[in-house]
Amino acid sequence: MHNTRYAPSGMVCSVDHLASAAGLAMLERGGSAADAAIAANAVLAVVAPHMCGLGGDLFALVHDGATVTALNASGRAGSGADPARLRAEGHTRMPHLHDIRSVTVPGCVDGWASLHGRHGRLPMAELLAPAIRLASAGFPASPLMVAGAANAARRPGGGDFASVRAAGDRVTRPGVARALQALAGHGRNGFYLGEFGQGLVEAGAGEYVEADLAAPGADWVEPLRTRAHGHDVWSMPPNSQGYLLLMSLAIAEGLDLPASPSHPVWAHLLAESARIAGHDRLDVLHEDTKDLLDPAEITRRRSRIDSRSRLRLGGPGQDGDTTYLCVIDGDGMGVSLIQSNASGFGSMVFEPRTGINLHNRGIGFSLKPGHPAEYGPGRRPPHTLTPALITRPDGSLRSVVGTMGGDAQPQVLLQVITRLLRHGEEPGRAIAAPRWRLGTGGTGFDTWDAPDDAVLDLEEGGGWSDGLAALGHRVAALPYGSSFGHAHLIDVRPDGMLAGAADPRSLVGAAIGR
Repeated sequence: MHNTRYAPSGMVCSVDHLASAAGLAMLERGGSAADAAIAANAVLAVVAPHMCGLGGDLFALVHDGATVTALNASGRAGSGADPARLRAEGHTRMPHLHDIRSVTVPGCVDGWASLHGRHGRLPMAELLAPAIRLASAGFPASPLMVAGAANAARRPGGGDFASVRAAGDRVTRPGVARALQALAGHGRNGFYLGEFGQGLVEAGAGEYVEADLAAPGADWVEPLRTRAHGHDVWSMPPNSQGYLLLMSLAIAEGLDLPASPSHPVWAHLLAESARIAGHDRLDVLHEDTKDLLDPAEITRRRSRIDSRSRLRLGGPGQDGDTTYLCVIDGDGMGVSLIQSNASGFGSMVFEPRTGINLHNRGIGFSLKPGHPAEYGPGRRPPHTLTPALITRPDGSLRSVVGTMGGDAQPQVLLQVITRLLRHGEEPGRAIAAPRWRLGTGGTGFDTWDAPDDAVLDLEEGGGWSDGLAALGHRVAALPYGSSFGHAHLIDVRPDGMLAGAADPRSLVGAAIGR
């Protein structure tokens, strides 16, 4: 199944048809791509709490018709963040679940406010209205929500999910509706200093103070880019791992890739590009990292790859859920937006007043004393979130693309973008094609703990298994499905027609246009 949708003057692509419809409604009312992205993300914050939400973080790339800008709305640790206390309790890494210390101040709402302030046309209240209606009146549980709803319902504050038994069951989220109404009526302070913020401070028991929430937490930053396949590919700078996508693309472009993606050597060379790019990520990625795309270093890493065998990296270097959406409007503005809880419902800690589930992005911090990414007050953790945007040599917008998938996000995008740009595949085929990923069988955020031990997980239908095993890879066959990400893509054809695809792995995703 590889359906590409076409539209002449605007398109929204997301993991849920309700969100895509809300975004399209804003385009039809004269809203910008930024307006549509906010409306779609707000609906996802209601209907897809197993992937994203008001308690999560956000990154976005925007092409305004002339330039590319990047928005970092990832939260910072609270003033009470104390790595010595965690170490004294016996922790060697940040707690993965059930611990509010892995919850940085959620950046999602500050991201919406900044995106709207620079690029919005419609009132924020209008953008949030579809999400408020769904949270108040109810929405159908998606098939992917059902799997985690029972565990969420057992946690304090998770009562919104107590009645979810099957896809289509009605879910209401009155606390989320109140939080959205506070944002619509009183701006970002209505959220961060209102009911949600007060509950977060109380739940943190010293982890946060009101000043942590009072300070706006989103920044416009300079995006990273690399040239690949005759285009410029853009992503986020650190603290995002976006550099891994760009480095992998730059390394792979200098290799002799087979003409067909079905050839095992195609998967081998791309996987080796991803491995050599990322094996030292835990040592080098932090919010102040610089110069990760040095051409000499890219050449050096590429020179270690052998088309005939798997590379031994030489020892260790130092299931996540997210949602990605993209929009292009009739004026040519494109938004590539990714928003996340990290692991499924996040930390499985719920803000007690509104029932908003809180992310666990703090798992990206290190607990090694003196590490540049060490957990501490006011710091941003390394992030897996990797939105992408592609421009033509003349600077015009070619594509907006991204995926969920924890550590595997750059690996999935490496495959999708290579299929699109090098092999000329239509978006639907590039998105639906079987994928590989570097797997550990762990959390989805531990790929680089021991990169030489990573198994190459292969999605059924790829046909690479025997060839990759002969090249020295340990391979594991897995079913086609959401564990390989939900990628979405909108491509601008040379005649201006939009061609888009939502990932069929999401089951209820939609690319819709006007």
